Amino acid sequence: MKSNELAAQEAVVGLEKLEYKGMLYDFYGELLTQHQKKIYEDAVFHDLSLSEIADEQGISRQGVHDLIKRCDKTLADYENKLHLVEKFAKIKRTIQQINSLTDDAQIKQLSNEIIEEL
Repeated sequence: MKSNELAAQEAVVGLEKLEYKGMLYDFYGELLTQHQKKIYEDAVFHDLSLSEIADEQGISRQGVHDLIKRCDKTLADYENKLHLVEKFAKIKRTIQQINSLTDDAQIKQLSNEIIEEL
């Protein structure tokens, strides 16, 4: 299973690890439980320590660590099956290439609008 997670991360070329985690969460986060979402958001987006989250949630640091790892794996598994983040990144790169290859202001404007909508 580790190789699947690594393959999915490598498929999204140019994305930093935190950005990748954020994108996985944006695409698949609603599939996590409320409890998982709260802890994952606190760790990844609010940059709280394991101890801070553990104290807030009334669980052990190890419990927080394990839950975050399970969430990472769950989100990566969804990506391995659906490839939505990979497709999104590819579309965005293609539109950026179109934008850089044209001098037409109208095409640049449209491509920028598409990127904004993504």
